Amino acid sequence: MKVGIIGGGIGGLGAAYELAKQGHKVAVYERAPFLGGLASTFDVGGGRLERFYHHLFLSDKTIIGLLEELGLGDRLIWEDSKVGFYYKGRIYPFSTPMDLLRFTPVGLLDRVRMGLVTVYLQRVKRWQKFEGMSASVYIRKWMGRRNYEVVWGPLLDGKFTRYKDEIGMPWLWSKFATRVASRDKTFKEKLGYIKGSWGVLMDALERRIGEMGGEVHVSTSVARVLTEGGRVKGLAVQWPDGRHSEEPFDVVIATIPSFALPRLVDLPADYLAKAQGVEYEGAIAVIWVLKHSLSPIYWLNISDPEIPFLLVLEQTNLVPSSEYGGKHIIYTANYVTREDRRWGMDAEAIVAEYVTHLKKINPAFDPSWVEEYHLHKEPAAQPIMKVNYLQQMPPTRTPVEGLWLASMSQVYPEDRGTNYSLRLAVEVARQAVAAAQTTVAR
Repeated sequence: MKVGIIGGGIGGLGAAYELAKQGHKVAVYERAPFLGGLASTFDVGGGRLERFYHHLFLSDKTIIGLLEELGLGDRLIWEDSKVGFYYKGRIYPFSTPMDLLRFTPVGLLDRVRMGLVTVYLQRVKRWQKFEGMSASVYIRKWMGRRNYEVVWGPLLDGKFTRYKDEIGMPWLWSKFATRVASRDKTFKEKLGYIKGSWGVLMDALERRIGEMGGEVHVSTSVARVLTEGGRVKGLAVQWPDGRHSEEPFDVVIATIPSFALPRLVDLPADYLAKAQGVEYEGAIAVIWVLKHSLSPIYWLNISDPEIPFLLVLEQTNLVPSSEYGGKHIIYTANYVTREDRRWGMDAEAIVAEYVTHLKKINPAFDPSWVEEYHLHKEPAAQPIMKVNYLQQMPPTRTPVEGLWLASMSQVYPEDRGTNYSLRLAVEVARQAVAAAQTTVAR
């Protein structure tokens, strides 16, 4: 089979690798000048750093298995997580059950209540029971008003902005299920990173795909999915040198945002409505290269409406600073709607707005600590998984024969995540060629 894959993120590369192993002829087309999508990297301090923060959980079996298969298992390093919660000028550790019991911004009964609900959600296996419920209503009802006001309301508002009251409870359930599955035998949460960056994985996939006769093209756009008689026949491709060509394929797998697929192919009305109906938020991340550490926390949630970012992630509290020439790296991150004013702001303007707030995290911080900064924006970073999302989600198999979609919006009930994107894309790749072979056999 000849398989064309649109998108060179982890999903597209994983699907291509899986099919190349089976002996299929694959070609990946990525319009950006680099591979990896949200997990792509750039150079900082002599090392490589992800444009948007990434780590692994112990439950991320698909990527862990792939790293082992590629001979990169020794690159995977595990550390105890260091999670914190910033509230009214103070950082509270928030990694263990004991940390929750010491979290004094809410009363003892509220802390116990939150802990009991957390244990319950971690033990639920059948997430479908939550379909039809909103996360905000569930939290208010079962964890209580005070826990919602202090912890969950600000987190939902920071993550989903105007959508916060529409988010389905299965999304929140998946968060609890993921975190408990990443605890070791001592009940400490473990987070993993790939020594040398996620770029090591992308490079290995690109190399192995090429060794098996596949093709990986960057700076190359797909202008159209070509069809005939209701089935795929190929892709119209625009090459880096400006050339246009029509490339024949038996199967096409799109690993792009679901709303982008209708721009490439005509779809029946019912499928079109689902593909276009999935809303996304974008992500804006400022990466700060500092002379000194900002805090001892890796993942610091922010519960303060005056601070203009929802998260401070100190990369070098998970990855040794020696990976970046001894520099300390932090991300300040936001999820934002398309109407957010920051889309039109450059790095200097955003940094000027953010920098004073770092002193709230660490009173000793001084702007002279900042050696450099980088700004990255992605308009389709977070699918909005609303109540009854399962009914709204577009199927992976499209009505066009031979055309499949493996988008981040289809990993539900899991949230956006590199492991889930890879797992979905590999599953779709297997299903797509099996379906095509069955059609040919007829």
